[in-house]
Amino acid sequence: MVAHDNIHIPNESFPNWIWYTIEAVIVIVISFAVSFKVAESFDVSPEIGNWILTGTFGACFLIWYVIIRGLVLKKKILQNRY
Repeated sequence: MVAHDNIHIPNESFPNWIWYTIEAVIVIVISFAVSFKVAESFDVSPEIGNWILTGTFGACFLIWYVIIRGLVLKKKILQNRY
């Protein structure tokens, strides 16, 4: 078998910002679903419910981007750079 030099490598041709956009959309959808379920479980007035919804959404978003992505996924053992 002969190796071909015209192999398509997606990492070199696919824009890098699209992966960040896909990740952000997934985080927003999951955060909204979690915050909706949490806010729905409280029996409070709509004004307080909005605060609970917004606070839970922000907490989920910050937990992903600050704690999980910022601290856990930035470990040296997870990096595959040469």
